[in-house]
Amino acid sequence: MNIELQNLMPRSLEERKNISDSEIWDRLIVFEQPAFIKITAPSGTGKTTFTHLLYNIRSEYRGTILIDKEPLKEIDVNRLAFMRQKQLSVVFQDLRLFPHLSARENIEIKRLLIPEFCSKEKVDEMFVNLGIAHIMDQKAHLCSYGEQQRIAIIRALVQPFNWLLMDEPFSHLDEQNTLYAAKLISRECQERNAGLIITGLNEDHYFEYNRVFVL
Repeated sequence: MNIELQNLMPRSLEERKNISDSEIWDRLIVFEQPAFIKITAPSGTGKTTFTHLLYNIRSEYRGTILIDKEPLKEIDVNRLAFMRQKQLSVVFQDLRLFPHLSARENIEIKRLLIPEFCSKEKVDEMFVNLGIAHIMDQKAHLCSYGEQQRIAIIRALVQPFNWLLMDEPFSHLDEQNTLYAAKLISRECQERNAGLIITGLNEDHYFEYNRVFVL
């Protein structure tokens, strides 16, 4: 599953003076599965917008996003639902957890859509690997932001995907916990032959990237 950008430009960024320096906006780019892609940019320059465009929850842009040569804007709601269930998974910057559900319940909502894909035992193992087994039954709004980020990462991993989209997923994690999370993400992507597109403020050493772009 390849993602192609043809002169993509969000309407909200068209008047920015420094946009011509971007290696993403208004360019011709193809992300070929299973590449690992890093998108770097300072705060407020469109990283979240970029993630939202790829996941098709924002459509105010000129240019074209193609999914295996099919324009994303032309994909009907049923096909889009299928893509989000089996081909595209995401960790939003604002996480979008249900605050009054427990960590486990937040993940079960996603896991039970395709229960045969990921077992409860595997979810428990992920909690242990990310150092948050002790908060499985704690309400999400009572968890620290770093704990919530790790819950959101697990939630993204319990579904099938060809591409994993992640918008600054480690912003509240220390170095060691980021390494634990990156190891789990790398393993899951490699086992599925899936690609990774991750945004952040700077370049990093957490993954073996095929390309690093400056947004």
